[in-house]
Amino acid sequence: MVFVVGVVIFALGIATSVALHECGHMWSAQATGMKVRRYFVGFGPKVFSVHRNGTEYGLKAIPLGGFCDIAGMTALDEVEPHELERAMYRQKTWKRLLVMFCGIAMNFLLGFLLIFLLAVTWGLPNINQPPPTALGKMECAPSQKLDGSLIDCSGEGPAQKAGLLDGDVVTAVNGVKVDTWSDFTQETQKQTGPFTYTIERGGHELTVPVQPDRVQRLVIDKNTGAKSLKTVSAIGAAKDYYEDVKYNPLAAIPASVAFTGDLAGQTFHSLAQMPTKVVNLWHAVTGGQRDADTPISVVGASKIGGDLAERDLWGTFILLLASLNFFLGAFNLLPLLPLDGGHMAVTIYEKIRNMFRSRKGLPAGAPVDYLKLMPATYVVIFIGGAYMLLTLTADIINPIQLFQ
Repeated sequence: MVFVVGVVIFALGIATSVALHECGHMWSAQATGMKVRRYFVGFGPKVFSVHRNGTEYGLKAIPLGGFCDIAGMTALDEVEPHELERAMYRQKTWKRLLVMFCGIAMNFLLGFLLIFLLAVTWGLPNINQPPPTALGKMECAPSQKLDGSLIDCSGEGPAQKAGLLDGDVVTAVNGVKVDTWSDFTQETQKQTGPFTYTIERGGHELTVPVQPDRVQRLVIDKNTGAKSLKTVSAIGAAKDYYEDVKYNPLAAIPASVAFTGDLAGQTFHSLAQMPTKVVNLWHAVTGGQRDADTPISVVGASKIGGDLAERDLWGTFILLLASLNFFLGAFNLLPLLPLDGGHMAVTIYEKIRNMFRSRKGLPAGAPVDYLKLMPATYVVIFIGGAYMLLTLTADIINPIQLFQ
């Protein structure tokens, strides 16, 4: 039950993030005199709506994100005569840029507020984390149910019984070298009896014999989507993470700013690496082991949120939601249509073009013809849609497993 609650809360958190992103566009558009026709939370059939000061506010049946309808966002949009002077494409450059950026800024602000909440409530984690195969929290090794939740268990798990310690770095599983948590997971699960770990502890290399538990884990057929349970080996250990540092509200402000800067840097680095992850995602979809550092969809993120909630790791839950807000903001900065960054790029182009025209004594040029940009826009939509579909498929067929 806790798993389901965690999934629902995380999914609502993502939906709220998207809805607030649209609020950023709406509030800045209204503040700069533009005409906002509609603001809705969700998609699909309308549940209800109200009209206030010329704007329709409402709720739709599918609570996933939302949208903001600003009159004349481009010169191609149909605009009523009474809306013409307030159409977005007719406004000053700084106003248009402000409106487009405020949606992005809302995600960055929400991410920062979540980081601040984390700092004063659970504590901020250390950005410089242990090696990828370092062992952390240890407990009994539970089996999964068909719904993905875990069966309660108690007592020491195989890792504890074997004498493994928090911070041990596994370098080999039964003689097979492992460099990532995914490698460690795959090699551990395939063992059918007693085996050994080669570990590094305090600068020394040790060999530790382990008797794993045979547990049930959820498997989803990549072709049919059918769910089944597979018997694998597990030792009851999670990845190691450096302990969090808790702050009082005053000290949390600079600490949150510094942490946000580090996290933003990691976010832009991850964004730049997205194209290189296609091979790993395809490998996961076609039956290979899923790497923990591959991109995730809303489904995958919500599933991880459920896993974290089930283990009472609410601090990590909040950190993941903050990270997704930073990613959403950074992604929308890309100068590609139909993203916010693409509209900002067009606006900046028009401003620079008109500056040169003015120097030549020419009048300002006409707004950019978005029809000429549609082929490039369709390419972005196609590639982005295919990437999202691949990620979603990987999350359904072969979800990331943070705990073994």
